[in-house]
Amino acid sequence: MITRTTVDSWLRPSSPTPPAPLLDARERRALWFEITIVLLVTFGLNGVYSALSLLESALQPGGLSEQAVALNPSRSTQSFIDLARQLLGVVKLAAWAALGLYLLWRSGLGPRRIGLGRTGLRDGILPGVGLAALIGLPGLAFYLTAVALDMNLTVMPSTIDDHWWRLPVLVLWAIANSAAEEILVVAYLISRLRRLGWSENSSLLASALLRGSYHLYQGLGGGLGNILMGLIFGRYWQRTGKLWPLVIAHALIDTVAFVGYALLRGHLSWLP
Repeated sequence: MITRTTVDSWLRPSSPTPPAPLLDARERRALWFEITIVLLVTFGLNGVYSALSLLESALQPGGLSEQAVALNPSRSTQSFIDLARQLLGVVKLAAWAALGLYLLWRSGLGPRRIGLGRTGLRDGILPGVGLAALIGLPGLAFYLTAVALDMNLTVMPSTIDDHWWRLPVLVLWAIANSAAEEILVVAYLISRLRRLGWSENSSLLASALLRGSYHLYQGLGGGLGNILMGLIFGRYWQRTGKLWPLVIAHALIDTVAFVGYALLRGHLSWLP
C-alpha cells in the first residue's frame, strides 16, 4: 500500500546531493551564461525553431492532422550522400551528449554521479523496459487522440528510402536521441538549476517544458505529450539518481517507432 509519506517524497523530493556552497554573484552569472550557451547550441534553439514550425503549420490551409511531418527523412537522392548526412546528424547528437557530460565532469559530477556508472539487469535494463512501456503505450494512445482532435500533425517516424543501411541508421538515431536528451535535458539542466538554488519541482518543470518545446513541430499533442514524459523521466532521475533507465527507455521507444514504422509502412493500410 502506498503511504502518504511515499507520495509526498515523490511530489516534494529533496535534493539527493548535499547542498553545495552558495555561489557568489560572479559565479551565478557565469553559470547562467553557460546554461544559455548550451541551450542555444542544442535543444533550446531547437525549441524556438519548433515553435515557429508549429505556427507555420497552423497558418496553412486545413487542419494540423491533414499535414504530415517526418522525424527521419531522406537527406539526399544519392544513397551514399544520404548515409553520410544521416551519420553526421547522429554524430552531432552524440557531440551534444558529450558536451553535457564534459561540463558536468568539470563541475565534479562525473558519469557515476549522474547515474551513468556500471549498470545491470535489475538496476538499469528492467527499469528501462518498464519506463518504455509506461511511456510508449499511453503515448501512442495520446498521439492518436491528439490527431483525432486536430491538435497534432500526422507523424511519420521515417521516410528514409529502402537502403541496406536504413535500419541500423534508425537504431543509431534512436540511441543518439536518447543519450543527448537525457544527458542534457535531465542530468545537465536539473543539476545546473540545483546549483543555482532552484527547488526540485522548479528544475523539473523547466526540464519538462524544454523537452516539450522542441517537439512542438509535431503539434500541440507532441509538445504536451513530451512535457508529461519529461515530468516522469525527470522525477525518476531526481528520486533514484539513475540515468541509465531513462536512456534505455528512450532508446527503446524510438527504436520501436522508427524501425517498426520503416518495416510496416506500405504493408498496413492505416499507416501514413
